Amino acid sequence: MSASDIAISVRGVGKAYTIRHAAAHAPTTLGEAIISRITRPLGRRTQKETFWALKDVSFDVKKGEVVGIIGRNGAGKSTLLKILSRITEMTEGEVDLFGRVGSLLEVGTGFHQELSGRENIFLNGAILGMTRAEIKKQFEAIVDFAGVEKFLDTPVKRYSSGMYVRLAFAVAAHLRSEILIVDEVLAVGDGEFQKKCLGKMKEVSTDGRTVLLVSHNTRSLVDLCSTCVFLSSGQLVGIGDVADVVSRYAMMSAAKDQRNAASRIRSRPGTGQYRFVRAEFSGDTFKSNEPKTLQFEIDHQWGSLGEFFIVVMLFDQFGNKVFHTDSTMRGVTCRDAKRVSGNFVFRSPWLTPGRYCATLQIGAGSLVDEFADHCFFDVLVGPYPVRYTPDASVLGPVSADFDVQTLNGAERVAWISQD
Repeated sequence: MSASDIAISVRGVGKAYTIRHAAAHAPTTLGEAIISRITRPLGRRTQKETFWALKDVSFDVKKGEVVGIIGRNGAGKSTLLKILSRITEMTEGEVDLFGRVGSLLEVGTGFHQELSGRENIFLNGAILGMTRAEIKKQFEAIVDFAGVEKFLDTPVKRYSSGMYVRLAFAVAAHLRSEILIVDEVLAVGDGEFQKKCLGKMKEVSTDGRTVLLVSHNTRSLVDLCSTCVFLSSGQLVGIGDVADVVSRYAMMSAAKDQRNAASRIRSRPGTGQYRFVRAEFSGDTFKSNEPKTLQFEIDHQWGSLGEFFIVVMLFDQFGNKVFHTDSTMRGVTCRDAKRVSGNFVFRSPWLTPGRYCATLQIGAGSLVDEFADHCFFDVLVGPYPVRYTPDASVLGPVSADFDVQTLNGAERVAWISQD
């Protein structure tokens, strides 16, 4: 990658914060405070700790590239975006940005509360270095996208959070900036607006602008991005093809949850009269259209339920629910016993290649136990004799059992069947 192809260059970036801990037994009453001041006139010693929100993060983003950033809460995603947006000063490292930066990090960023929506549109454009004529050219499109025409001359401090974020996103997406940085703020909007935002992001990604997007919606990242950055505990874990990185993130998160679930059986959600002690699929890999058996064992812990039922939900590698099953759908319930074992056998749907994870629950009017993100299997071979792309997620989570018939007038000329 030549220097002229780079839009963002991040080299060894770190951000440290100093956390102060008050000494133990701090005074809680006026009398204790007076005595403490007399006996310790210099005050109690506070302990300091250095916390690195980011540490030695390095990567480059090409011009026109759409890059997703993923990681659990506290991984350093928002801190990184604030550094790139020049809102937060880094402690160490270097950042080079080649182009004007438009950012939408949180509700309120870049807006003046006392100004109207109209005035804030022109203010944001001026901050981006745009002329008044350039802003006017995009003005109607911004207002139409945000849907706040009736309130355009109202101070934005009176906007609801949804109105606020709609206008903020419309401004960031329409006013011309070479680099667009968007945080998870889109979660504030309703479903219809989020769909509009995703459509606009796809449009932006095709006109040569560079986009950095933080989202917990991994399906959206796969649809929008070509590259993904994975952060964990402030450090760069991986960067590369979005499907590969998202899959790795899901596997690492699920493995951590699995260890926690297994080690904290009594602290899992639910009332706890019964708990799953074992649950696993009969194999690690399956063909798309072959039956998949989930075996389980449940131990009695305390009390009595009379009877209970079992729920199994399957999720794809991006956290999207594929299906929800309940033993009562087949007329099956379990009665009180020292141990209950059994299995679920799934013959459909046909799953596209990828990794899948099951969550199990015990129910009896209320949640008794939840064994989340514990059971995995991979589908490596699709149901059809065709070559699948490495990122089969673009096909959706399931494949259809279908036939194809073509007709020439009333005459059948081709028939292709699964049989």
